[in-house]
Amino acid sequence: MSGTPADTSKTRSNMRIVVACSAFVASMIGVSYAAVPLYQLFCQVTGYGGTTQRVEQMSDTVLDRTIKVRFDSNVAAGLPWDFKPVQREVELKIGETVQVSYTATNTSDVATSGQATFNVTPMAAGAFFNKIQCFCFTESVLKPGETMDMPVVFFVDPAIVDDLDAKDIQTITLSYTFFPHASEKPVAAVAEPVQDRNTL
Repeated sequence: MSGTPADTSKTRSNMRIVVACSAFVASMIGVSYAAVPLYQLFCQVTGYGGTTQRVEQMSDTVLDRTIKVRFDSNVAAGLPWDFKPVQREVELKIGETVQVSYTATNTSDVATSGQATFNVTPMAAGAFFNKIQCFCFTESVLKPGETMDMPVVFFVDPAIVDDLDAKDIQTITLSYTFFPHASEKPVAAVAEPVQDRNTL
């Protein structure tokens, strides 16, 4: 015995709801995967959250106004590195291109690799802090006991003096944190044969 027209209509309505809900869930999954790279791109373009800018060439304008830049260093758990700036602070003219260095030493007896994250404070300065060269752009690998010089070449964009939120900033802090790199497991695996040879 076939169902009534009302039953058929209700079944179709339920199917439309199921299809709509499935499409919504699928779209939310897609958005969640895209959210991280889109957020990173947004931060890089706007300087949101103190994200610095990456540029290819130095500024062609140097103002007669100075600004201080301080340097901070951190190492996350799991990475046996001694990481620090060579200078704690520099004073430069706005628009002037400057090179500073950090150093990192692998204090363990195996090769280790790390990747640095970075930001500046106050966060409003992020859109005007331009890096031309930085160790943070790539993964760093250190041999046992190795010390590496890690240069950073940057300038503060002269446009900072025209920004309502950033024009009165007198000191910027550039902060890095090194984390163990995703490739750390195969690199650390060399520890086992080294230990075996030492026991011979």
